[in-house]
Amino acid sequence: MKCLKFKYLLFVFLLALMTTARCGTAQAAQKELSVFAAASLTESMNKIAWIYKNIVPEVSIVYNFDSSGTLKTQIEQGAECDLFISAAQKQMDQIDAKADPSINTGKLDFVAEGTRFDLVANKVVLIVPKGAVNKQISGFDDIITDKVSLIALGNSDVPVGQYSQEILTKLGLWEELNKQKKISFGGSVKEVLAQVAAAAADCGLVYGTDAATSPEVVIAAEAPPGSHRAITYPAAVLRRANEPEAVKAFAEFLRGPEATAIFLENGFSIPER
Repeated sequence: MKCLKFKYLLFVFLLALMTTARCGTAQAAQKELSVFAAASLTESMNKIAWIYKNIVPEVSIVYNFDSSGTLKTQIEQGAECDLFISAAQKQMDQIDAKADPSINTGKLDFVAEGTRFDLVANKVVLIVPKGAVNKQISGFDDIITDKVSLIALGNSDVPVGQYSQEILTKLGLWEELNKQKKISFGGSVKEVLAQVAAAAADCGLVYGTDAATSPEVVIAAEAPPGSHRAITYPAAVLRRANEPEAVKAFAEFLRGPEATAIFLENGFSIPER
């Protein structure tokens, strides 16, 4: 009897050890990826993370959404990041030593070799508060008329702000807007959108995808063809990624049919790769 009891206790002990070992292995298999992405990608990337978790349950995606300039600075200052997705080439170039030396003046080399690619493309649109349609702001020429007291634009370190200045300069409106002191600046495209949605500004320039997320704004016009550079979002795995293989697999998923369908659904287009 004592022998049987001893064998039973031994069996329970060994079973407990095996269970603990399995749990430890399962926990060790869990991977967490830190993805820094431009604020305009928020809705799309959140949907993609949910789908990816169902396909690859051992990988969790942790996002940091902000303006590309802010994210780039955080990376330079040592923030933990596995994958960076910028809303413009400039911010990616500034941390990619293989980029244009006139942009990457510090020869900063954060981008892993062969991992950079253009993920999606976007457009810039002029928006107005939904309830202010009767102001008849229907085009860019209206910006410098009495119809507009204040226009919301992104800061100069925010890609949408850089594109906006390029567009307004090309159309011959930038200097006049500054002269009239009509500009209200926002720290990200989401801030610009919020200002117009709240009617704190008469109009604003945002990405077409962001305009589509808010029922409180109306698109008055699209930026004329040739008024700005192509708006492409580069993505790249960083050299110091904690889980290089896992993040490369996620980056590849972003180029696949499931993610592409979500980007298209949210108003992005897919650039030639």
